[in-house]
Amino acid sequence: MADLHPDNPYAPERFADPAKLAAMKFPDEAMKRFEYILTRYPTKEAALLPTLHLAQEVWGWISPETVHYVGSLLDLSPATVFGVVSFYNMYNQKPVGKYHLQVCTNLSCMVNRAYDIYDHLCEKLQIHPGETTNDGRYTVVEVECLGSCGTAPVVQVNNDYHENMSVEKMDSLMTKLT
Repeated sequence: MADLHPDNPYAPERFADPAKLAAMKFPDEAMKRFEYILTRYPTKEAALLPTLHLAQEVWGWISPETVHYVGSLLDLSPATVFGVVSFYNMYNQKPVGKYHLQVCTNLSCMVNRAYDIYDHLCEKLQIHPGETTNDGRYTVVEVECLGSCGTAPVVQVNNDYHENMSVEKMDSLMTKLT
């Protein structure tokens, strides 16, 4: 799943590695949290989103093995789980840096110079869009909409929104992250 090849649905990275899958298991504390999640929802399928959040918290991203593991916990097919993972941009389908910088470029953000921020970040960090810095600290991605149009442009750093951003404000924020 790291680099999807739409022209090649059989790319090896799109499939779970059986050896890794056999070893996949939530740590005890995460399993307790998973069991609690199940008590909060009427069906196992309804618990899919919070279970994926938990898995991403534990492993940092949703690998093909994670898709199968979560499916097995919730009695769902890997196709059902992957359909949800691929629909929402909040689930990382490849490893990301310690700081996941998500720049909204939807209409409100775009007209308020979000691409200036996005391009500046890539240039400053010397990476291409979607890449992670060599030290593993930063990943910069473009996202479609963060739902904060009234405070555009918006940059989400991990799970925190930073609104009314500019290149200067982004530089200031970056000094706080290092």
